[in-house]
Amino acid sequence: MNRQIIEGSAKIEIPKEEKVSRSMGVFYNPAMSLNRDISVLLLDSAGRSGMQMADPLAATGVRSIRFLKELSASKIKRICINDYDKNAVKLIKENFALNNIQYKNNPKIVIQNQDANIFLLNSTGFDYIDIDPFGTPNPFLDAACKRLARNGILAVTATDTSALCGTAPKACLRKYWAIPKKDAIMHETGLRILVRKVQLAGAQYDKALFPIFSYSKEHYMRVFFRNDKGKSKSDSVLKQHGMLNGAGPIWLGGLWDKNLADAMYCKALKSSYFSKNKGLMKFLKTIKEESRINAVGFYDLHDICSKNNIKSLLKREEIMEKIMKSGYKACETHFSGHSLRSGIPYPKLVGIMKINKFL
Repeated sequence: MNRQIIEGSAKIEIPKEEKVSRSMGVFYNPAMSLNRDISVLLLDSAGRSGMQMADPLAATGVRSIRFLKELSASKIKRICINDYDKNAVKLIKENFALNNIQYKNNPKIVIQNQDANIFLLNSTGFDYIDIDPFGTPNPFLDAACKRLARNGILAVTATDTSALCGTAPKACLRKYWAIPKKDAIMHETGLRILVRKVQLAGAQYDKALFPIFSYSKEHYMRVFFRNDKGKSKSDSVLKQHGMLNGAGPIWLGGLWDKNLADAMYCKALKSSYFSKNKGLMKFLKTIKEESRINAVGFYDLHDICSKNNIKSLLKREEIMEKIMKSGYKACETHFSGHSLRSGIPYPKLVGIMKINKFL
């Protein structure tokens, strides 16, 4: 049994399941609608047109349908939609018909029923590849990196956050070749572990994968990479791998392209659809501010109080104001509601926080 829902501009039939799980015949997770919102905004803001696009793990087809309906026609030269499950492919075709999108004999749209890796490897390459699996993206990274075009964008999702954030350290070591750390900044550490693993897959083919937009949200992590081709560029990526507080190796470079983060926020602000979503707008604004601060890791204020016996905590806004008066940048971070991102040295921040707010 299916039921009909609306996500963005797409009207789709989805499996009538009470609980999202791997056992679902055709996978659809309503909590991932923000994932797809951000994908639309990023592609709309990236300045690329005439893109060859791939959705290898399409499930209901909602992502591709939204791309076709919400992006300008000039953005997409061709979109290839695939799923290994025959029932998924049947549902994708039904959802295309439901949205009045003609896919038969349409050179712009290709729908296939193959293993995701075979689908990618049998192609001539793509400007945009979206790897959005249930669990780890590892099984699909090699084929995706092989078929990612020069200056192309690779989007990667990981939902196995227990491994990346330190709850299952042995699993992290096996899957991501890194040691995680379950502490106050574990979500950023986990995200940077994921970035490094994808970069290693790309470096095999002299593809330097630089993060242009990254985030951690609830049960998953998501990174968009830009592909710069060349041996020296790939070497420069690998030089930015290292340890942080005993965790790693991780990516120690930037997580965002600040110009892109600005453009995405502005696009959303001007959109009659996205601007109404207060949660999305706050999320994008926070990342826009984070992208301007070149700092690895962030400061968890509760953790600092606990470790330094600080009984009276200043408001975060007051702490950020004092940091900026000290000559450093500071902003909120999307990773945690009681934390901030700043380049201020730890001892100086502790000194600011120890000042009694009643004085």
